Parts: sequence; C-alpha cells; structure tokens
Amino acid sequence: MKYISTRGQAPELTFEEAMLTGLARDGGLYLPAEIPVMSQDEIAALAGLSYEEIAFRVMWPYVSESFAEDEFKAIITRAYEGFGHDARAPLKQLNENHFLLELFHGPTLAFKDFAMQLIGQLFQVALKRRGDRVTIVGATSGDTGSAAIEAFRGLDAVDVFILFPHGRVSEVQRRQMTTPADSNVHALAVDSDFDDCQAALKDMFNDFEFRDSVKLAGVNSINFARVLAQIVYYFTAAVSLGAPHRKVSFTVPTGNFGDIFAGYLAKRMGLPIDRLVVATNQNDILHRCLSGEGYFKGDTIPSISPSMDIQVSSNFERALYYAYGQDGGAVAQLMDELKNGGFNVSQGAMEALGEIFDSGRVSEEETLATINSTLAHSAELVCPHTAIGIKVAEDQRAADIPMITLATAHPAKFPAAVEKASDVHPPLPSRMSDLYERPERVTRIANDLGALEDHIRRHIAE
Repeated sequence: MKYISTRGQAPELTFEEAMLTGLARDGGLYLPAEIPVMSQDEIAALAGLSYEEIAFRVMWPYVSESFAEDEFKAIITRAYEGFGHDARAPLKQLNENHFLLELFHGPTLAFKDFAMQLIGQLFQVALKRRGDRVTIVGATSGDTGSAAIEAFRGLDAVDVFILFPHGRVSEVQRRQMTTPADSNVHALAVDSDFDDCQAALKDMFNDFEFRDSVKLAGVNSINFARVLAQIVYYFTAAVSLGAPHRKVSFTVPTGNFGDIFAGYLAKRMGLPIDRLVVATNQNDILHRCLSGEGYFKGDTIPSISPSMDIQVSSNFERALYYAYGQDGGAVAQLMDELKNGGFNVSQGAMEALGEIFDSGRVSEEETLATINSTLAHSAELVCPHTAIGIKVAEDQRAADIPMITLATAHPAKFPAAVEKASDVHPPLPSRMSDLYERPERVTRIANDLGALEDHIRRHIAE
C-alpha cells in the first residue's frame, strides 16, 4: 500500500513514512493510493469480536507493509488497554432507531483518544526501530492537544509542542494540556484563534529548513494515521446494529472534518452506510459549503462547543480530492484560492459530495435545549458537541434506517455549558478528580511564526 498526496506533487510513501511525515511536501494530505474493500462476508465475520480484533482486521491492509502482524496486534492492545470501558466504544439507545456511540472512555475523555493512543504506540515502535527522534507539533481547538500530550508524554523518542488558542478552550481541556509534568511535552497558549494555530502549523511544515532541522512530525488529523484509527468505530457500531445486512447512517459533530472523513472511508471499504451527516455549530463553513454556498472563510465565533470553533476544515481537502475525481492539480488550485478567502465548488464536485453527505447547523440556544431534552427524555447527560449531533440527527434521520450519533466528549469536559443547560454539574471520573489541584505548566506566546519556531528550537529535549 502506497500513500499519495491530495495535490499530486509529492513522492509516494509507505504507511510508516507518511505517518512520520504528516503533511506532504507539496502542502497536500496523504491518502492511500487504493482503498481496500471488505466483502460482505468479511464484515459479517466481525460480529461478536472485541474492539481490538475488529481494529486489527479493518486497519491491517493499510499498514501491512510497515509492521509485522504480531507487532501491530500488540500495538493495538497497548493503545486501548487504558480505556475505561471494556467495549471501548459502546452504543446506547436514545430512542427508536437513534443510537449514541460513546467515544469518550479514553484517558482524556474525548474521541481523539482512539486515534492518538494508537498513533503514540505506532510512533514509538517506528522510531525505536529507526533509532530516531522527532519533534511533534500540533494545533488544537481543545481535544486533540490533550489527547496528544497524554499519548506521547514520557516517550523517549519524541518532543511534543501543542498550540492552542488562549482563552478559547474549556478549563478542563486546558488543564489536561498544562498539568502533565513530563519534560518532553509543552503547552503553548497562542494569542489568536484555532485557525491561526492550524495555519502556523502548516507554515512550519512548509518551512523546509525548520522542518528538517527539528525533524518535524505532525499528529493533527492531517496525519492519515489519525483518520485510519477512527474508521474502526464506524465498523464496530454498524456491525452491532446488523451490518452488512442492514444499512445505517451516522451524524458527526465536526469542525475539522477528520472524524466524518473516516466514515467516508468506511463506506468506501464496503460498510453499508446510507448517509453521513455533518453537524456544525455557528462556525458553519462546512454546512454552508455542503448547502451550495461555496467554501469561504468567515470570522471564528467563540461558542459553548469550542472544539468546533473552526473556519478552515483541513480534512475537507481529502473529500474534495475524491469529489474532483482524484485530480491533484484541481485540489492545489482550490487551496491556493482558499488563501485569498475561499472558493466555489464545481457542480460536478457538489453532486459527488451530495451523494454521500448531508449537513445541519445548530445555534447556541438549540444546543442548550438539546442537552436539557436529552437528559429529560433519554436519561443521558451529553456535552455540547454531542448535543449538536443529536439535534441535527433528529432533524434529518429516516424512520427506517438506524441513525448513530457520535458522542465525541464526556460532559465533564464542558461543565459550565452542561450545567447551564441542565442544572447538573457533571463530575470528572475518579481518575481525574484532582485535575483542578494539579500545577499548570504553560507558555503564552504571540501568534508569530518566528517566535513559535524559535521557542520550539530552544526547548527540544529540554
């Protein structure tokens, strides 16, 4: 299996090379040259297997040239042994034909743990084999950063620097990034919003002198290994509800498009997904685009669902690559137009996207109301991001096809919003009960590429 760039001008790489590289040198995102397809019999055979066994069968075709079979199985086991639920991603029923896929039982209480715990183990094995060390820089709107720090803290082959927008993440999210004491992890509070953090990260990858001198690697969802790990829970959920003999749909609260793009790949692999529904908050560039209004950046508006406060969805480039018939030149042109504010999507590409994706937008008031009504009618206390997914799913689900909404974070990560909506203060799990008492370690820094690069150079292997 080889990996190619969405912009068509970077060399083909193996899975391991693509994982350690992150962003392609032409600025594009790596994808498998071919998407493996599972037969109906192979999908049916997943029924009754553990999460780890399903993970191996789904991901193995993507990584088999880079890892030995027993080695990869051991990596998967280590990745998920710290989760707080034996099912890893349990399904709960909300009402008739509407189910909640709980993705918050990992060590940082968010869906990012499924990918980040795996990628941490993959990096450790690959780097030890190479006798190498890398510098990981990530940008986060809240959950990716804490998941990355938790996955890589204390590892001897990696330095980690996480950029997050100062004052625009929840207190729990911030403390999960700033309280680890391990010397190889660093939290950087940037005086700007997430889109600027993400842009700075891409600029670092495109500064080849800096990139090569610090051996830069990335674990944002620009890294295909992140998307790969997220494919798995689409299979576990669908099989639990009768796939491949029964269609299912998914609603995904998303800002950066990585989580729902994993669902797109699951569908391409043969999983009988009927619809993939994008759920957005007031920062609704994805909903506007999928509604035919073009892909144009707006101002990022702070919200009670901060992990979705994004106006440039990096992984949407991967969807555009397929919508434009895998034309890397066309994608590169669109990304150039995005630098000037945005672009219109061609009619043919819009039709291709419309065959798979639907979307919806949820206001702040509707989010709060959905938290309250979900608790009242289904006895489930949900985070604001999950509430956005539930609201859109209820508006758009078909009566005859099960809808699965992804519960992306534990409500305790966003206690202020949840309590405002429900009058219930969600407690942290016992293993995190002292989070507010732990000392914080964080550097506040200007939104300046030179300052960021200089800080990283000075603190590598500190």
